[in-house]
Amino acid sequence: MIRTIFFVVLAALVVAGAVWLAEHPGSVSLSWGDIRGDIDMAVVFGGLILFAVIVALLYRLWWSARRVPKAISNSRQRGKQERGYKALTQGMVAVAAGDANEARRQAKKADVLLGEPPLTMLLSAQAAQLNGDEAAATRYFDAMLKRPETAFLGLRGLLMQAERDGDTNAALAYAGRARTLQPKTPWVLTKLFDLQVRQGQWQAALKTLDQAMKTGAIKDNEGHGLRAAILLGCSIEAETAGNSASALSFAEKAHKQQPDHLPSIVRRASLMHDAGKTRGLLKVIREAWAHSPHPALAALYAGDDNATDALTRVKKLEELREVNPDHLESRIALARALIDAKIWGAARTHLDAIGLDDPPSRVCRLTAELEEGENQDIDAVRHWLVRAANAAPDPAWICGDCGAASARWTPVCHRCDALGTLDWLVPEHAPTALPNSEAPALPVVPASSDVAADEPSAISPKQELLLPGSPDAPQEPAEDLTEPNQPR
Repeated sequence: MIRTIFFVVLAALVVAGAVWLAEHPGSVSLSWGDIRGDIDMAVVFGGLILFAVIVALLYRLWWSARRVPKAISNSRQRGKQERGYKALTQGMVAVAAGDANEARRQAKKADVLLGEPPLTMLLSAQAAQLNGDEAAATRYFDAMLKRPETAFLGLRGLLMQAERDGDTNAALAYAGRARTLQPKTPWVLTKLFDLQVRQGQWQAALKTLDQAMKTGAIKDNEGHGLRAAILLGCSIEAETAGNSASALSFAEKAHKQQPDHLPSIVRRASLMHDAGKTRGLLKVIREAWAHSPHPALAALYAGDDNATDALTRVKKLEELREVNPDHLESRIALARALIDAKIWGAARTHLDAIGLDDPPSRVCRLTAELEEGENQDIDAVRHWLVRAANAAPDPAWICGDCGAASARWTPVCHRCDALGTLDWLVPEHAPTALPNSEAPALPVVPASSDVAADEPSAISPKQELLLPGSPDAPQEPAEDLTEPNQPR
């Protein structure tokens, strides 16, 4: 549009000049030696215009002649680049197809044609990986680290190599450097979080989780569910370092994050017990017992065996039962205390209230101990222990992802490494045929189960009656949540 206006204005000026010359005729006199002549003014102006056009054409021709070598060079360079990018594309296709030899050949061709740009080094590294030459791939990735524009790609390649080699420490270091370069990249934050969890670096993982939630790399609903498990991991980490106050603080934060989260409740109660915060401990347990009863909470509420007599424990558990009177855990905990106090009739009443048609294994073992303590009826003891072998198994910490069972809660499943998936549930039970003998059969643990080998077995009525977290159990309830997770 601007060029059109300029042309129109120029044409108008030329026409106006021609009209003006026509209205004002004149001549120009030239003298050269003996030669003298008069030239009309219109002819002079026409000659000047023609001279200017000829000069412009000559200049344009000279300028174009000067640019011919450069144009030829640029044309050849463009052709070389086109062939190089074509080789690069074919190399990427070969990598996707798993053709290592073709990928390596195209990588070399692209390297020659393109002069080793970032993508050429990446293709060369991938071709080396396809050939199984990890050392060469590492050299290419290291070379990429030296260039600011390719450093991030190099770190990603080295990170993937470290994970394949099982070198979690190196992978964690590369992921940390990648976050420094690209702090808002979603896969960097999620990968760093996963590696920190695997290494048990809980406080670092907590910071990464908060950053990932802030940037949207991890959705809020998922992040809030993981945060309680991470806070409990921080509590374990702090306790391992000898910082009991910090361990309790993290446990309280986990409990506030998810008030109904049973692992948070049990760990907080355990640490409060260790810290001697009895009044607050009893309040926490009473509040939790209404919706999340657990044997460890009952044991903590009743008090230590050595410090509290049997009748006092019975009174405390009767008080606790009022919070949730008909729950199975309420009756089992009170029956356990009544048997210890040798109050046989009341213990039998609570066991009968549970229902003895199809009782769980714990109730069968309690009934066996009751028969032994009250009546010294060995036949009845054997009968109940046999029933215990085929009854529903005791609750355990079950992974919601892989179904593995564990006697202790840990932030990460020891089988599948899933985070925060352990819940207090009754594992699946398949009854097994009993041998034709009078001796009671031991409970059979399926081969796929990962229940700890130190759980009590049906050797004697007393051992069979030990509940997880009970005062007589070989493992103290406080240890249920304080066992630090060991990487597999």
